[in-house]
Amino acid sequence: MNNSVSNTGRLLWAGLRALLVLTLVTGVIYPLAVTGVAQALFHNKANGSEVKADGKVVGSSLIGQQNYGLAYFQPRPAKGLGENSVNTQYKLILSGATNRSADNPELVTWVKAAKAKVVKDNSTADYKVEPSQVPADAVTSSGSGLDPDISPAYAELQVHRVAERNGLSVAQVEKLVEEHTDGRTLGFIGEPRVNVLELNIALKALAAKS
Repeated sequence: MNNSVSNTGRLLWAGLRALLVLTLVTGVIYPLAVTGVAQALFHNKANGSEVKADGKVVGSSLIGQQNYGLAYFQPRPAKGLGENSVNTQYKLILSGATNRSADNPELVTWVKAAKAKVVKDNSTADYKVEPSQVPADAVTSSGSGLDPDISPAYAELQVHRVAERNGLSVAQVEKLVEEHTDGRTLGFIGEPRVNVLELNIALKALAAKS
């Protein structure tokens, strides 16, 4: 009886020691090591790929924002699973797509309305946008609804409006778009893209100098 109790006690103590050691290694040492390496080697990415302007964080290069005025470049539409009322810069409360097929009547209505708005908003006194010029990303949301980038074609479509509303020349704004256009990753993955937040920060700085 005493031997049985003694053996049980030793097993319990061994189990407790194993639990404590594993907790220390996997719950404290490993997370601290990974965090330390990430902060040392990938500081910006580890902190959410923050984008700063005027000395403060204004967003992330990984998450698209909404509600830019027409003086700025517009992002892709955001049609997700819900909206929030706390931080309206981030329209969606959940990440997600419209979950509608290409021939869904509601989606077709959204796209037509979005296309008409793009044509209207981006036509200026001396530049008329044609419906055939409107690229797909100007009228459809991404799979997540949070795409931070637009195509160079959509950025180029907005150049005349942005130039007019900021008192800049078309050439100045076109140069800005060109400077903020990233090519395919590794030269062959994905498509060329323009980060809207970073482009608008540069636009604001350029307009302030003019």
